[in-house]
Amino acid sequence: MPRSLLILVFCTLMVSACTTRSPGIGGPVEWSSLQNWTADKQSDVWGGFLKSCQKLRQQQWQEVCQLAKNSGDLSDAEAREFFETNFEVRPVYAEGGITEGLITGYYEPLLKGSWERSEEFRYPLYGVPEDLLIVDLGRIYPQLKNLRLRGKLVGNRVVPYYDRGQLDDDQDLLQGREILWVNSLVDVFFLHVQGSGRIQLEDGSTVAVGYAGQNGHPYQSIGRVLAEMGELEKEEITLFTIKDWLRSNPSRLNEVLARNPSYIFFELRDAEANGPVGALNVALTPRRSIAVDRNVIPLGAPVWLQTTLPDAQQSPLNQLMLAQDTGGAIKGHVRADVFWGRGDEAEKMAGLMKQQGKLFVLLPRGYSIEKKQ
Repeated sequence: MPRSLLILVFCTLMVSACTTRSPGIGGPVEWSSLQNWTADKQSDVWGGFLKSCQKLRQQQWQEVCQLAKNSGDLSDAEAREFFETNFEVRPVYAEGGITEGLITGYYEPLLKGSWERSEEFRYPLYGVPEDLLIVDLGRIYPQLKNLRLRGKLVGNRVVPYYDRGQLDDDQDLLQGREILWVNSLVDVFFLHVQGSGRIQLEDGSTVAVGYAGQNGHPYQSIGRVLAEMGELEKEEITLFTIKDWLRSNPSRLNEVLARNPSYIFFELRDAEANGPVGALNVALTPRRSIAVDRNVIPLGAPVWLQTTLPDAQQSPLNQLMLAQDTGGAIKGHVRADVFWGRGDEAEKMAGLMKQQGKLFVLLPRGYSIEKKQ
């Protein structure tokens, strides 16, 4: 090989190695990197950001949150200037420096239910069981912060808690922990996926339930299961096609649902509240709150989302969001779940959304990634 060609190959390899980015939050970039940043209504997230600040106790957030609190209500232009002055834009990268990932949606469903079990209402929603053991591993090993072990005691050993199949098959396992009863196992399953919802009772009144705990088993996508079984094509999988298949195959319902061993426990919450409460323990804002992987993106951080809507035109969706929630299926670096709110339109958008998109985290100037929450 000629010496000049050898040098060229060496330089190319070195440049490639140097430009390969590690997954995670990158260094600051210009605000011009955000498509249509100046066209967004940043004041729409201002109230939600102030709520996030109430939960952000880290020193790195204190100064900027105090400035936000002192600023009062802001217009779009004023809110935009506040973020530009006090924050840096940090792109999020996946393995190999990839900047695009999966963006999905979730919503607050409405189910029909009753305080009493009957032939019609025979599928329970459970509160957290008394024998569910939760070990906060971060208290023992700081490097395992945000990791919790869930199980139950058998003698002096901790063993896995009951999975979905066991709990659906034997209601005696959680007897006495029922909150109320609903009329559809399919609806119960998707309430578990969404994490919170509203229940319309027989007298027309409505109660609300929210996430209170989980059995410790990993989440598995039923859509992926049906695709692997050859029952649905990957491209046609949506909330609606999955529901249609489950309701059309009642004899296989328990078998398929059990493939997702994760099980959610609920608690009653204020039905008059504007929305469900996320993992940050603040009320979610429709179209402005997202669930993220908290091991990648700090909860409470503003996040610029660049993606598209699941409509025929694939219309752009470029706007500022707030990382205020997490989810069993929301794992990975460039991964987010948009909260759409409640109602038919919210269900439609959440049920169809499986877009590609980019994430840019807004962090206070000088924020140390190593010290994130």
